[in-house]
Amino acid sequence: MPAGDKPTRWAALQAAVQGDAVCAANVRPGKKIVLGVGSLDATIMFVGEAPGAEEEIQGEPFVGPAGQLLTRMIQAMGLKREEVYIGNIMNWRPQMPTAEGREQVGNRPPNQEEMQYCLPYLRAQIEVVQPQVLVALGTTAAQGLLGFGTFKMLGEIRGQWREFSGRPLMVTYHPSYILRNQSNRSKRMIWEDLLKVMERVGLPISEKQRKFFLG
Repeated sequence: MPAGDKPTRWAALQAAVQGDAVCAANVRPGKKIVLGVGSLDATIMFVGEAPGAEEEIQGEPFVGPAGQLLTRMIQAMGLKREEVYIGNIMNWRPQMPTAEGREQVGNRPPNQEEMQYCLPYLRAQIEVVQPQVLVALGTTAAQGLLGFGTFKMLGEIRGQWREFSGRPLMVTYHPSYILRNQSNRSKRMIWEDLLKVMERVGLPISEKQRKFFLG
């Protein structure tokens, strides 16, 4: 990473990712490489696994249904989406066999080799933003950050503080988990993890916020 202020360093990182031959080779024609977005002064950085269909079109992480839910979760914390930083381990959408001229249907989780290739770029984003805490969204992201074989089921480590790149890391479920499980119990589990994040960074928490999804 070059010397300079945050915008200068982030622009250099963006140019490096866009110019990466491996990243470019893994992006289908007409699609985009995806780097993180948000405030370069964010105290909280959310980390997912990889772009999906909507993300590789727009070139921005978490813009599909799960991303819209993440935005609402951030708002429930009393923040705006542009006040946090949102990224993925992967800079491209993992490819699946697709007939020529057809759009890829569905997503697959990135494998260990793919994530190992992209992790230096995530570390560089952390170095630029300098967030107080990281939030891993989902099993694959947690495996990528903590190492494959660290856990078998996400429930084993969900809600626990770990560490990545010298930063406190909270592990929670991916927003898509809520899209599949609309119960208050499911929502409350993620919310409890986010309350811990809010406490860690010193965000004010109202009594109303503390009681979200208890009904």
